[in-house]
Amino acid sequence: MPRKKFTRRAALHVGLGAAAGAVAGKAFAASPRQEEECATPHQTEGPFFPKKDQLDKDADMTLIDGQSTTALGEVILIKGTVIDESLSPVAGAIVDAWQANTHGRYHHEDDPNPAPEDPNFQGWAKLKTDEDGSFGIRTIVPGAYPVNETWWRPPHIHFKVAKRGYHELTTQMYFDGNELNPRDQLLQELTPDEQARLVVGFRSSPDEDQPRVGNLVLMIKKVAQG
Repeated sequence: MPRKKFTRRAALHVGLGAAAGAVAGKAFAASPRQEEECATPHQTEGPFFPKKDQLDKDADMTLIDGQSTTALGEVILIKGTVIDESLSPVAGAIVDAWQANTHGRYHHEDDPNPAPEDPNFQGWAKLKTDEDGSFGIRTIVPGAYPVNETWWRPPHIHFKVAKRGYHELTTQMYFDGNELNPRDQLLQELTPDEQARLVVGFRSSPDEDQPRVGNLVLMIKKVAQG
């Protein structure tokens, strides 16, 4: 039986880039300005959060456990970290990530998009951050899809982060340079500074055979103790 090449353990050790690592490595009380600069904007969960559980929700969404055919589309790596208001890493946070396939269709029974399904795309990952607050996901660049006759959503990936004692965060990650970003109604509701925290640039790997890599920082806030 084929086994997945990118395990959760491998995902958690892909390492953060310098920018994300520098933020996560801080362990002090952040100033209000620093907190504001790193705060992650909330965005809608959308209608396609998975309603049914699935056996395979690990860090590699490009290959379903027990299958040998990989998902269609450009493979990418997302190296992320979860921090709190003091810019300290949050260990043990649960991170859900879900997205459309390369054709712009979700693996969800309510998606009306007539675009093709990809039976080899996992579509949903559920992870836990390590002691450094880091996580990693191997996935593909999702396709755009129509909301109505005048609005196409740009490629994006949904994230939900939760941990006891913290406010749950739901947001979306976008791809830098996509031509649909400036016309997306949800993204354009945010200020330019807020957009910058959700729009991720992907850099090429020194190894031409390896996927492009992007860094994502997500901030969750502690619940006030009354």
